[in-house]
Amino acid sequence: MSLLGNLIWFLFGGLWMGLGWVLAGLLWCVTIVGIPIGMQCFKLAGLAFFPFGKEVVYGGGLGSFFLNLLWLAVSGLPLAFQAIATGCVFCVTIVGIPFGMQCFKLAKLSLMPFATSVMPARW
Repeated sequence: MSLLGNLIWFLFGGLWMGLGWVLAGLLWCVTIVGIPIGMQCFKLAGLAFFPFGKEVVYGGGLGSFFLNLLWLAVSGLPLAFQAIATGCVFCVTIVGIPFGMQCFKLAKLSLMPFATSVMPARW
């Protein structure tokens, strides 16, 4: 089921959301200091392209808190707004609600992507 969900997701919204993460990663990688942040963006672009069957586990610490603040000020808000807007459009229909929920998962991730890990979903 997650294969079908990922295929439909990729065709109707995941491509654009993933490209947003890739663009953010490329912009961060322009500077030497931003390369670790850009690499995190590329890792999370994979989740944005194919989110079904995966879950996000949030961790934390003082270092990740400061990185999340920097991220939020520079790149996090546009990606979160993109995910929220797409999620609201998906949730207009009953069939689109699972896709909208994936958008909201990505919106939360867009606000605090550091000290997170992407794991296979437990059923």
